[in-house]
Amino acid sequence: MKLLIVVTHLLGTGHLSRALTLARAFREAGHDVHLASGGMPAPQLNTDGVDMIQLPPLRSDGVNFTRLLDDHGNDASLEYHSDRQEKLSTTFHDLQPDVLITELFPFGRRSLRFEFDHLLRAAQALAKPPLILSSIRDILAPPSKPTKAQFADDVIAQFYDGVLVHSDATITPLELSWPVPKTMVPKLHYTGFVAPPAPPVHPKASGKNEILISAGGGDVGTHLFDTAKEAAQLESDHTWRILVGGQKAGDRMRHLQSNAPDNLVVEAARPDFRAMLHHAAASVSMCGYNTALDVLQTGVPAVFIPFDEGGEVEQSLRAKSLANHNQIQLVKNGDLTPATLQGAVKAAISGPKRASTGSYDGANETVRIVESMFLKRSAT
Repeated sequence: MKLLIVVTHLLGTGHLSRALTLARAFREAGHDVHLASGGMPAPQLNTDGVDMIQLPPLRSDGVNFTRLLDDHGNDASLEYHSDRQEKLSTTFHDLQPDVLITELFPFGRRSLRFEFDHLLRAAQALAKPPLILSSIRDILAPPSKPTKAQFADDVIAQFYDGVLVHSDATITPLELSWPVPKTMVPKLHYTGFVAPPAPPVHPKASGKNEILISAGGGDVGTHLFDTAKEAAQLESDHTWRILVGGQKAGDRMRHLQSNAPDNLVVEAARPDFRAMLHHAAASVSMCGYNTALDVLQTGVPAVFIPFDEGGEVEQSLRAKSLANHNQIQLVKNGDLTPATLQGAVKAAISGPKRASTGSYDGANETVRIVESMFLKRSAT
């Protein structure tokens, strides 16, 4: 099969990371896979072996996902959007894929609906249309208005052959965060959680006995980092290591390094972060999809401070569910202080060791599901 995966990450890099994991799984299964990315470049992510097509990049204005900025930080013009649409259209027609996968849309990225609508109509107009699938994480941002849910329902009914839900239905069914109409149920395909293979232990045991603080690859987490800096002064038994990502990483690192305690290390986000978790005393982070899976796979004690700016509830729902497991603590942003963070870290480290849970072979299961759907369609 020839596949085209289309993804635009606007704030963090979780959507792109998951799409890359899927792309590698398809490639390893012998398929010809291409990934069109419409977000800002994320050099810290592993793109080895993946044919990446970079569209003119966009990012959101913080949590305002209705205001999209170009690669210079200006409001994206109509011409800029037109350039994106043209490059995506050219890519699609040049590749003529057997399978088209859109990450998150139409359950999100409604600000790019005209771009996706053009793509979907072009796909449907082909003499031999591709299999069209939506790819979504375990928990979505619940629709704030009934019209948003209805929009997704209508688009799925009109264009899509299926929805790949990267979750375990017994742990986080889609209904936990999204109203699922009866008409959509037959199109849902649960894949299990999509995660890269569990990382090996770090060859240099980097991060050993440290408190690792991370906030993904976007320009978020400032409050978390500032609080961790002060908490490190209260807890001197460990080295606290803050890993800073995003477009403004340099400025944020300099701010954190100013008057830092001796047991605090501040550096840029590292590609070996997942391997470091095996050796860490604890992880402190938000609760994005990929970060949560990293914690579960490595077994590291963890404190989650879910991202909740702009009314976001996705991470809060996920963190609340995971806090039922041993060695996982939840601290809400409104309750976050150096003292509460220090206490949560201590509780996570001292708690009884947790057992492994969940299925993380979602990437390979996605490949099997798509292969089966494609063969079934080809036989008709």
